[in-house]
Amino acid sequence: MFKYYNMDQVILPLDLEVKLQEKDIAYTVNDLVEQIPDEAFASFLRETGSPAYHPRMMMKVILCAYTQSVFSGRKMEALLKDSIRMMWLAQGYEPSYRTINRFRVHEDVKELLRQCFVQFRCQLVQEKLIEEEAIFIDGTKIEANANKFTFVWRKATEKYSAALVEKSNQMYDELLEKEIIPVLEREDQEELSPKELHEVVQKLDEKVEELDKKIKESAEVEERKQLRSERKRPKQYLKPFKDFLARKQKYQNDMSLFGERNSYSKTDPDATFMRMKDDYMKNGQLKAGYNVQIATEGQYTLAFDVFANPTDTRTLIPFLDKIEEHFFKLPQYIVADAGYGSEQNYEDVMNRECTPLITYNMYRKEKKKRYKNNDFNSANWEYDEETDSFTCPNGKKLTFRYLSNRKDKSGFTRAFKVYESEDCSGCPFRSQCTKAKEGHNRKIHYNEKWEQQKESIRQKLSEEKTGELYGKRKIDVEPVFGFLKANLGFTRKSVRGKEKVKNELGFAFMAVNLRKYTAMSS
Repeated sequence: MFKYYNMDQVILPLDLEVKLQEKDIAYTVNDLVEQIPDEAFASFLRETGSPAYHPRMMMKVILCAYTQSVFSGRKMEALLKDSIRMMWLAQGYEPSYRTINRFRVHEDVKELLRQCFVQFRCQLVQEKLIEEEAIFIDGTKIEANANKFTFVWRKATEKYSAALVEKSNQMYDELLEKEIIPVLEREDQEELSPKELHEVVQKLDEKVEELDKKIKESAEVEERKQLRSERKRPKQYLKPFKDFLARKQKYQNDMSLFGERNSYSKTDPDATFMRMKDDYMKNGQLKAGYNVQIATEGQYTLAFDVFANPTDTRTLIPFLDKIEEHFFKLPQYIVADAGYGSEQNYEDVMNRECTPLITYNMYRKEKKKRYKNNDFNSANWEYDEETDSFTCPNGKKLTFRYLSNRKDKSGFTRAFKVYESEDCSGCPFRSQCTKAKEGHNRKIHYNEKWEQQKESIRQKLSEEKTGELYGKRKIDVEPVFGFLKANLGFTRKSVRGKEKVKNELGFAFMAVNLRKYTAMSS
């Protein structure tokens, strides 16, 4: 006997919610988006045209699709026709893929995503799933939606720009020497601006047109020959100056796009070329991408941001600013790996009245016996506070000579005390101790503030509570990137432009959060 089955019988439509399982992820998505205040949706209201789909419904639909590893607008449109959970969340509406794609890159969606993260964190705190004692920060590089052969490099642009300035100045001097055009009023005598190059092109054009007119009006053969000969010179200069003008404008545009970066992609100018972890060819190939920073607790992403610079060191301060301004108040402990350890970062975290549990590059190496037993390492040399001097393995004193200040790319100044040996000539250990040339003595550049900060970090990490807290870093923040790339399958962006990329990553990280939360509660 079979269960009754008849395709010709009419079946009344049922409430789709009945078909969903008790702990279905659609309920989690629905509850989260319903917590967003109504005021956040006010910017989507419009008085003219056909009524729009409710942004609350659009947020639910897109978030739910991302939790199912569906990132394509067309596939989302298909799910709205055959997925029960998607049909329930949309309540029968079927927005097209164009509507879905336009919505998820809309600039006002950024605020809705922010509200999602804020409300989700409040929910975690309320249910005591996180302790609010620390946040764990880390970054990863995700490939941009850009061709790998569309790179533009700052050094190459500067090189060709300098050559252009030299060549254009040379040809301009030739024009004046041959009296082809009159002298221009220049703003800068060292290089011709785009405006001035345009004037040169205009005057050469006028000169050529004037000679063309004279040739047409002249009836004498000899005179026409002379005029044609005279026209050759401005014509010869006209083409290169048009090229100079186009290139000058391009180089200026390139430099404005670079900002503080060393490269950008032609297909996505906000993306920077950087080395990815997934280097299958093992040749250090650079790809257009973004540096994604997240702050987690309990393996939940509580805040995120996108940066164009490949190194993590310079992302910490702006990321902490972003967290404080848009997400939540910073907890007592800021935990991160050695990629974030710098004098400027330690100082900034402490100024925020937080405790940095952040190692530095030499932290692990300093613990090794080889480092501690190296007699030629200045960190192991005896220091005398009274004379403010170090003693080298050969018994020579290195006394304080002068202060030196160094400013890095971000404008931060570090102060060094420079110590120099009294005499290194004839020292049997010279080749092992220093690379200084003959006649020069061994020097030590000692950053007092940096050494104090390192000592403070070593002390904090040696304590039971803070050491244990730092030990959680690897199992808290790093698995989130694994969930994003391996479980969710989000490895490359499908949109271009930094703001659009932020929106897409917001949906992706929240999808990871919702999947974990639903799995833990079921």
